[in-house]
Amino acid sequence: MRNYFKIVFIFLFVLTTKFSSSQVSVRAVLDTAKIRIGEQVKLDLYLLYNPNSGVSKIEWPSITGDTITEKIEVISTTAIDTTMPSKSDPGVLQQHQQLLISAYDSGYFAIPPFKFIINGDTANPVYTEVLLLEVHTVPTDSSAKKIKDIKEPLGEPFSWLWYKEYFYWGIAALVFIIAIWIFVYYRNKRLANKIIEPEKPKIPAHITALASLERIRETQIWKENKTKEYYSDITDTVRLYIEERFGIMALESTTDELLGMMKSQVIDNVSKEKLQVMLKLADFVKFAKMIPMEQEHALTLQSAFDFVNGTKREEEMQIVEEKTPEIKVTNDPKP
Repeated sequence: MRNYFKIVFIFLFVLTTKFSSSQVSVRAVLDTAKIRIGEQVKLDLYLLYNPNSGVSKIEWPSITGDTITEKIEVISTTAIDTTMPSKSDPGVLQQHQQLLISAYDSGYFAIPPFKFIINGDTANPVYTEVLLLEVHTVPTDSSAKKIKDIKEPLGEPFSWLWYKEYFYWGIAALVFIIAIWIFVYYRNKRLANKIIEPEKPKIPAHITALASLERIRETQIWKENKTKEYYSDITDTVRLYIEERFGIMALESTTDELLGMMKSQVIDNVSKEKLQVMLKLADFVKFAKMIPMEQEHALTLQSAFDFVNGTKREEEMQIVEEKTPEIKVTNDPKP
């Protein structure tokens, strides 16, 4: 309803206002002139002008701080908007700003005029009319007692249902604790009954390699026209020894790759040379179908023995003597 009266007022105001070449009309309107203490009321500022009449600059009143007067406070302000209030007179424009104000003391309070400066002419400002705001206090009931007794706390019967949620959580926690205890108990019991076998000592790499070479010497499969298998067994044994002894991926490397990696190892040149001759000859036999002489069979196997014996670790030899003194390997085999 208030918005309806506001629209009618603006429409009548536009129709009844005649503009001259420099005329500007301003007006301040209260949403209501009577409020209670603390209530809020809308204060609308309107400015009507014709931009074709020479009005180029409009300076709106500046509201400093959050008060209009000592008794009237400004709660909020809106931005200034420009509209065309009357379609029949499109040359007239309206600028509008709304202030939300309140008062926290009773009485009659005057809202002073708001000053508008047109085209920078501070000598001839345009003012709105003075408004009057009536603020009332909240009426009290004089018949009621001013002081009343404090009401006693209301009693409520005790119920175990108050702890229903905690009861379920308690049962769940108890079941969880019992399950953990059972698991730990049987686990410790099983571990206590388990017989821990001592770890078997690892056989040093050179012992395994020399034993394998000794079996190759005894079988002499090259006499059964298995020359390729004979050289493969020798090189595979040496490669496995290198992999366990030096930590090199010897089984998966080519001969050139393996010889390149062995250059960085701290071994004597004689062992390196024997390894190179042995691996190169084995490659010719396996891939080029070369048939070595009978003396080369024994020489290749002897080179494998010499390489293993020349590169084995001294500490491993001491471990073998202490733990497995019964293992004997012939260092100088004769084919």
